[in-house]
Amino acid sequence: MVAKGCAAVCAALFLFWADFAAAQDVTLISRDGKVKLSGTLLGFDGEFYRLETEYGELTVDGSGVSCSGPGCPNLQDFVAEVQMSGSATMGAVLMPALIDAFARQNGYSVQREVLEPTRFDLLVTRRDTGKLAARFGFRATNTDEGFADLLADEADIVMALREIRTPERNLAREAGMGDLTGLNRSRVLALDAVVPVVAQANPIKSLSPLQLARVFAGRITNWQELGGPDAPIALHLPVESSGLSQAIVDQVLGPAKMNLTETGVTRHALPAQIAEAVRRDSLSIGLTSYAERGGTHVLTLGGTCGFSLDAARRTIKTEDYPLTAPMFLYFPARRLPLIAREFLAFTRGAAAQNVIRRAGFVDQAPEEIPVEMQGNRFANAITVAGSEISLEELQRMTATLIPMARLTTSFRFEPGSIRLDAQSRSNVQQLARALEQGTYDTRQLRFVGFSDGQGAAKSNRDIALRRAEAVRRAVVAAAVTANMNRVDVQVDAFGEAMPMACDDTAWGRSVNRRVEVWVR
Repeated sequence: MVAKGCAAVCAALFLFWADFAAAQDVTLISRDGKVKLSGTLLGFDGEFYRLETEYGELTVDGSGVSCSGPGCPNLQDFVAEVQMSGSATMGAVLMPALIDAFARQNGYSVQREVLEPTRFDLLVTRRDTGKLAARFGFRATNTDEGFADLLADEADIVMALREIRTPERNLAREAGMGDLTGLNRSRVLALDAVVPVVAQANPIKSLSPLQLARVFAGRITNWQELGGPDAPIALHLPVESSGLSQAIVDQVLGPAKMNLTETGVTRHALPAQIAEAVRRDSLSIGLTSYAERGGTHVLTLGGTCGFSLDAARRTIKTEDYPLTAPMFLYFPARRLPLIAREFLAFTRGAAAQNVIRRAGFVDQAPEEIPVEMQGNRFANAITVAGSEISLEELQRMTATLIPMARLTTSFRFEPGSIRLDAQSRSNVQQLARALEQGTYDTRQLRFVGFSDGQGAAKSNRDIALRRAEAVRRAVVAAAVTANMNRVDVQVDAFGEAMPMACDDTAWGRSVNRRVEVWVR
């Protein structure tokens, strides 16, 4: 609710004011003095007051009222307060680097004030006046703590290495924070991945996803079972409360329907500590962050069909690597201060993408990959083509795609669902913004659907085509201000004709079910 002057709704509230005002810490008074609204000040973003009143939480436009009471902010020297809580990986490195880049670009300076081992403030000061403009408070612990702080109204933004859980989502909705999976309530800031790492001296260079799950479920306990020496396998994992640990459960163990073992496991507070422990012990294996792999060797994920997938910047960005881990920001349904909104807008731009890359993470900027830089995809398509994939269809796919380039912006779906996964929902907005900015004006965009090999080839192609059309509709609908007459947007599908991974596991089938975007 936003009040400007003597709004009709405030007239009703005025009837109750006399008895209510004494117990509250601020009173907002309309410019004509006829309306008074009292409550506990929950926040002020430099433009709007947010009050808890007897009638619920209200948002009031500061331009239409004056404030009286001990809780009123100083309007002349207003300092924006933004509290961030969650992932230590994001809070310790990535977010401060982004705030520093934003400040330098916009005439601010930044000073760090350490409060506790896991708490610090970034003080953003105007260079021209020397006045403090904003205080970004950080509590860098883990994703669980971030959501707990948000639900306790002690954080404005959650830094998360996993998607919000259903119980957290329900509690947030009940607390009036909106649906945190909805539009403008969450976004992917950058990308990382869960990677299996061993020491450089370890003779094992690749594992199948199923073997990896069996190792961390305690079903493979000796290197000899993997073709290595006769020695027990030492396991290294992040602490259980971290978002990375929860991503491991979801992505490594979940598809195999297995549980993590605690036998022979050493837990670490930070991903870099996992890499360092593995680097020093040639008989150990760890699951850590791609950005924090350090001096270890990252194992290739192979399969019985001969396909292999390596973790690399492009395979993570396209989600072709099956253990991609988006890095999320979550916001409740309330306004943030203007400088915070400006910072979040900055994080989508080219300068921020450079910062993300320098910090070791995978950025969100779309890239065009020419056919000659896409490896053996077309050769693999011919090698594994079954009797249902005709030569004519392979020729059609080749003739269609070879003159084009693939965008790193891909779309995949939640398991057993037609709903796009979290990264893909973010990709919809990203591609829509590019269309609005005219990035692809006078060019052709082709949404191309692919499927796994389960079922009949014709049915798979039909499903892939429907998914490609669904993605096209979502992107066009999100590109509200784009001139779609300037872009040639088409839809096609080739079903199971070009798999990215072996189809005999849940991981491989998930990778193969996708919608790619090709440009010309």
